[in-house]
Amino acid sequence: MTAYLDNSATTKPCSDCINAVANMLENNWGNPSSLHNLGIHAMKEILLARTQIAQSLGVNSEEIIFTSGGTEANNLALFGAAKAKKRQGKRIVTTAIEHESVLQSAQQLEKEGFEVIYLKPDKQGNITKEQLFDAVNSETVLVSMMYINNEVGTVMPVDSIKRAVKRSGAPALIHIDCVQAYGKVNINAKKLGADMITVSAHKIHGPKGIGALYINKDANLTDQNFARVFGGEQEKRLRPGTQSTPLIAGFGAAVKALAPIAEQKQHIAELNAYARQQLKKISGLKFNNNEHASPYIINIYIPTFMRSQTILQELSSNYNVYVSNGSACAKGKKSHVLSAMGLDDETLDKSIRISFGRYNNKEEIDLLVNALTDLINKHPRSL
Repeated sequence: MTAYLDNSATTKPCSDCINAVANMLENNWGNPSSLHNLGIHAMKEILLARTQIAQSLGVNSEEIIFTSGGTEANNLALFGAAKAKKRQGKRIVTTAIEHESVLQSAQQLEKEGFEVIYLKPDKQGNITKEQLFDAVNSETVLVSMMYINNEVGTVMPVDSIKRAVKRSGAPALIHIDCVQAYGKVNINAKKLGADMITVSAHKIHGPKGIGALYINKDANLTDQNFARVFGGEQEKRLRPGTQSTPLIAGFGAAVKALAPIAEQKQHIAELNAYARQQLKKISGLKFNNNEHASPYIINIYIPTFMRSQTILQELSSNYNVYVSNGSACAKGKKSHVLSAMGLDDETLDKSIRISFGRYNNKEEIDLLVNALTDLINKHPRSL
């Protein structure tokens, strides 16, 4: 038996996605920019997927731009917004626990003269709306915040961003990274007041290499603000080049195949509660997030002398259990999220993330708990 519990890194593609990708490769492989029938049929699949994603966010299909994934979409959002608003102010507000694609973009913008405010979390990874209101002032041109943190599952105060911007009188654009929230919570761009939203296919049982950025048409953001690649008319000249119709069709199919959010949330909440109950039986184990976090993610400290990377290797090699020690994009570096939370080095070195998906069950949790128990008994923490 295998327990795949690393769904925040990527998810197993669903059968609808696989079939859609295969169909495009085998039967509908025309260039969507060509004006003959093969091209027209391919373009229809792009339009269908664009509509499916737009409807899931409560927006218009022409407001969806396909990208190579969440990282590119986040880069486009930050650099595009900063470029568009640079004459109106220099302040950008984000958090210290964003995905690296946001943090590294923000750091680059600092080098270009912007002032970036990184909101600090508490020891459970929480950031309050009061912090947000204090940080946003009349000079703020961009607020970028993830909806759900990818390492500890913190639900961020994204529903307060619009009020903070309005109260300060700021000209700020609002960007919400919904990569970990998409398909798991109801997201309505208009209700959130978002100008830009990032989503990614491979977190919802779609293919890797495809994501999307919603850009509110009323935000008056043009290709001159966003374009970082030149050479074609595709994706409104924001991301020119021949579109990957197999990946786009797979993305649309995965969106269409999403389970009703309330139904899936109940399933995941039951798994989370069961996992916490069983994990609490392990002496010395500590939770780095609490029950108020997204039920899709549990972050724990393992009481062993081994570091997290070794724990992961032991779990996968000897027990067929797959988890992670943080964001896959960090490639084994210490978690900047746990560090920003003020956790000690011991915890940083020996923590793992468990993340659930629609295909998980309680038997996989039992396998994880038994594996951790055996591992800790064999390699206890030195006193």
